[in-house]
Amino acid sequence: MPHSATRRPSPPTRTALTARRRLVAGCVVAAATLGLAACGTASGALQPTAGVSTQPPITIAPTDSRPTDGPVATVAPAPGSDSAPSSAAPPAVPKPRTPKAPAETTAAPHGGRPSTPVTTTPVTTTSVATTPAATTAPPPAPVKPGTVIGSTASGGHTVALTFDDGPGPATGQILDLLAQYHAKATFCEIGQNAAANPALVKRVLAAGHRLCDHSVHHPQPFAKLPHDKAAYEITAARDMIVKAGGPGTQVSWFRAPGGGFNADNEQITASLGMSSLGWSVDPRDWSRPGVPAIVSTVQKQLKPGGVILMHDGGGDRTQTVAALKQLLPWLVAQGYTFDWPAG
Repeated sequence: MPHSATRRPSPPTRTALTARRRLVAGCVVAAATLGLAACGTASGALQPTAGVSTQPPITIAPTDSRPTDGPVATVAPAPGSDSAPSSAAPPAVPKPRTPKAPAETTAAPHGGRPSTPVTTTPVTTTSVATTPAATTAPPPAPVKPGTVIGSTASGGHTVALTFDDGPGPATGQILDLLAQYHAKATFCEIGQNAAANPALVKRVLAAGHRLCDHSVHHPQPFAKLPHDKAAYEITAARDMIVKAGGPGTQVSWFRAPGGGFNADNEQITASLGMSSLGWSVDPRDWSRPGVPAIVSTVQKQLKPGGVILMHDGGGDRTQTVAALKQLLPWLVAQGYTFDWPAG
């Protein structure tokens, strides 16, 4: 039997090799597109690789995807801030997909499936110190100066006798006259005079009369004094009077020399717990106009509840003592009772 030679396949031509390379390249592209793991056999047929999952391919969500179902973290307003607290941050508003804004992904732990990115709206908070600020108590309100007093405490058919510029040589005589008529009076004393005559100050108090501050040196015009000077004149005089009178001495009023009150010295007076004392009747006895003039002026000007201004110091007070001898019985006859100034 004749021996037949085995036919060997002819080698592929250059054209066939080129075609096959193109086919394989196309296979790779098609596999990437269709999700296939590999291309087919050497013959160029496209076949899915055994064991490759047929589930849809995993895609990475773009930036316009919705947030996950989990809770969205929020930033609570700091205590004391002006922001009102909210329960959750508002969801992100979907934006049109654009090729210039690629999605940002968060890598999953251990190479797992990347999580869907969540877009959160930034929350601006005001930086607040964790330690509460110390609260400073507001300063106390200034003491309001009272109205300058020109009437009695009780009102009605009463009169308040006041004597300025003592204690002096006439003080003892005036105290004797007041005692005869069971009259009470207020003595507005000069600080340096009180310091020089403490026995007279004590006698005034022992007789049941009251004291008033009338400055240290009787400067005028008193309303023109600077604050520091006015404060000294009022405060130092009160201290001198209290020292002369002894323990428990009270000074309830201040009378400005010449009636020179203003808002500043009234404020000083009020801050020391005293009232500003004026008058409603002024016979100008200090000028020694004569006894008849002093008596007549008092009788004409006095109204129920009035405050009479006279003097027991500062010069010769002979006319004042003489006028008082007439005025005291007249006041009693008119039905006046003796009272303290208001305040």
